[in-house]
Amino acid sequence: MSTVVYAGSFDPPTKGHLWMIEEGARLFQSLTVAVGTNPEKESTFAVEKRITMLESITAGITATNVTVAVFDNRYLVDYARSIGATYILRGIRSPADFEYERVMRHINADICPEITTVFLMPPRQIAEVSSSLVKGMVGPDGWETTVERFVPPVVFKALCDRFS
Repeated sequence: MSTVVYAGSFDPPTKGHLWMIEEGARLFQSLTVAVGTNPEKESTFAVEKRITMLESITAGITATNVTVAVFDNRYLVDYARSIGATYILRGIRSPADFEYERVMRHINADICPEITTVFLMPPRQIAEVSSSLVKGMVGPDGWETTVERFVPPVVFKALCDRFS
């Protein structure tokens, strides 16, 4: 059985994340969306809220082969191995992403050579979307109209509740 882990902070989940999850669910028999914490970033939403949002936006595919989980204070490859995953799924949106992910792929292979990193490139209309970009657009007059196109409805509502 091919099991893949797609990890991130998902703070907040975007349409780019949803695309990656849908593609991962299509390509692999089992997909775990692993919510991690990044101590270098200040979180907008608590981990529990991010999990709730991810469970909501994946509800249509969760029944088949997608689960949402939390991992903390460990290397992603160690987490992947602990749940029986043989793949890590990562997205590449830009040359900067490529360089970072290339380095991480090699380090992960050094730590755990039996786990393969698979890269996907999102379609153009969401290729530039990131959680940081979305958070950076919140605030100015009319931000709602701009941000709404980049996040699923449940995430948009959470952003409006928090910032409006």
